[in-house]
Amino acid sequence: VADVSVVHAWKGDAEGNLVYRKTARNFNPMMATAGKVTVAEVEELVGIGELDHDAIHTPGIFVNRILKGAVFEKRIERVTTRQKDAA
Repeated sequence: VADVSVVHAWKGDAEGNLVYRKTARNFNPMMATAGKVTVAEVEELVGIGELDHDAIHTPGIFVNRILKGAVFEKRIERVTTRQKDAA
């Protein structure tokens, strides 16, 4: 059992219910339940009741602290081109 678990979620509400996207769904739900204290950073903080109940991956009972992150810039790919050699 970990003392603190820090997880990153796509959406969350004030009660601590969390929804993950893509590969975050692999380990974040397990890590959120493994810690004595769980801190969740969310990209989007929505109102209570706005999340679909069937889509919640981590219920709020496991989350002790929730915070909204500032800026999430996701630079995965960069288009790079080079000049063609003169023939």
